[in-house]
Amino acid sequence: MTDVAPVYSDRAESSDLPEGIEAEARFRALFTHAAVAMGICDITGQIIEVNQAMADMLGFTLDELRQRNVFSFAHPDDAPDTWTSFAMIARGERNHSRREKYFLRKDGSVVRTDMTTSLLRDALGRPQHMVSIMQDITEQHLLHAQLAHQARHDPLTGLPNRRLIFERMEELFADPDSGHRIGLCYIDLDGFKMVNDTLGHDVGDRLLVSVADRLREPVSRRGHLFGRMGGDEFIAIVADSSGTDELVTMADLLIDALHAPFPIEDNELTVSASVGIVERPIADTSIAELIKAADTTLRWAKSAGKRRRMLFDADRHASEIARYTIAATMPAALRRGEFSVEYQPLVRLSDRGVCGVEALVRWQHPQFGRLLPSRFIEVAEEIGLIGPLGLWVLSEACRQVSAWPSLFVSVNLAAQQIRDPTVVETTARILHDTGLDPARLHVELTESALMTDASENLAALAAMGVRVAIDDFGTGYSNLAYLCNLPVHTLKLAASFVESLGGTAVPHPDKVRVVATLIRLAHGLGLSATAEGVETSEQAERLLELGCDHAQGWLFGGAVLPSKVTERLGAQVAPLN
Repeated sequence: MTDVAPVYSDRAESSDLPEGIEAEARFRALFTHAAVAMGICDITGQIIEVNQAMADMLGFTLDELRQRNVFSFAHPDDAPDTWTSFAMIARGERNHSRREKYFLRKDGSVVRTDMTTSLLRDALGRPQHMVSIMQDITEQHLLHAQLAHQARHDPLTGLPNRRLIFERMEELFADPDSGHRIGLCYIDLDGFKMVNDTLGHDVGDRLLVSVADRLREPVSRRGHLFGRMGGDEFIAIVADSSGTDELVTMADLLIDALHAPFPIEDNELTVSASVGIVERPIADTSIAELIKAADTTLRWAKSAGKRRRMLFDADRHASEIARYTIAATMPAALRRGEFSVEYQPLVRLSDRGVCGVEALVRWQHPQFGRLLPSRFIEVAEEIGLIGPLGLWVLSEACRQVSAWPSLFVSVNLAAQQIRDPTVVETTARILHDTGLDPARLHVELTESALMTDASENLAALAAMGVRVAIDDFGTGYSNLAYLCNLPVHTLKLAASFVESLGGTAVPHPDKVRVVATLIRLAHGLGLSATAEGVETSEQAERLLELGCDHAQGWLFGGAVLPSKVTERLGAQVAPLN
């Protein structure tokens, strides 16, 4: 072993000393009095010298440390390459390294250090000693760990927060080809906002803590991750799911866990939960898709009532997506002219002659193709577009039927349209612009639409000469008072009544009597009767026998383009198909 005494010689008391000796003195002073821990060992790892800072950090005396080899400070938490790196420095293959190193103190506690080790060579360049400088980063690491924990855990409940939940899910999705499945239970409390609003947020927070404790137990007991997504929403993640049955069982446990009341201050608070469930192979989904599906299913459970669980339904979700797409694209579609009007003939049963047409709107959607009104009229009402759309259909129908002098046109009006204070003025303007006789315009309304506050508008339309028909009569409110108080001209019998008159099945006597009664009712009030959904000659003959005036349905032709109506008017023969 090389003697290192000259490095620590006490001979450096004067600035008159030779330059090399003075440098050694300065190094000794720096080494001895440094605030950071320092130690020197030979290339075998035998400790030669340490300073007081290192002794204080590890709890040993200077002499105790000088008798040890650095290998005696090996720690199980050291990085695997720690001693490989040490050996490379000892052989002169590298000059320094920096890493985190754990040390066991004399009292058994652990110190975590940031350690830098450098190689000292002799005059010939051969490895001679190694100098290590160690900074105690134990408290720094603990603080970092504390901050990391706080960043990934909810401060109120202590549960994993949204960030940690997504990190764990990323770990599960790291190998999408693993063949594993995953399941989520997305939980939302029912009526929690009322607690905050009535009892205050302090009580609400305490309730959330108690709820979190109850919900965590059945999930954690099974080794699954449970966390708080925010607000009063929680999530349970079942990794390596065995199927939906496991998730349904979990959801039931979560719902049942909240059955007993929560004693908060002087209150016995009750709270329930709704749970959305989604379960699928990891290979078939993504984190974003999984969370979105769970959130969607939770919304279904909430809308169905309190204390419910629901499973994700791909068909229902696809239907909702399509409905959303229809709503989002409808305004632009109206501007681009994607809508068109087709016309279904209305015939006199006495001679099967076409006397009118019903205007039926169609939408040639760029994604979904040809859409019937059942796919978009309700959506138009929800998004407030039924007014502009209905106005366009009314205008188009009046313009078109003005070219067919022998026909009237029947146009459906929604409840929102007939309540519109401008409907009378707008209709009058359209009739004027198209030159159509008001008597040739029939507006159809459902019974529910008639029950709205629309009497003044209906009376004004009737006074103008427009005729009013009740669509699907007998399937709605069936309040006969409006037949006496409102200017109604025609009752249209719903197709469900016509089905009972024969065709593929033997006519039911009671249903036949109902149809006969409705026709007599219409005639008794001075109204005409029109049957919808006539598909067979037997139905048409029975309706004629019962005194029905007009009919429409596949027997006489479906809705067609205007050119087909023109052809039929010229021939007055085959159905319009």
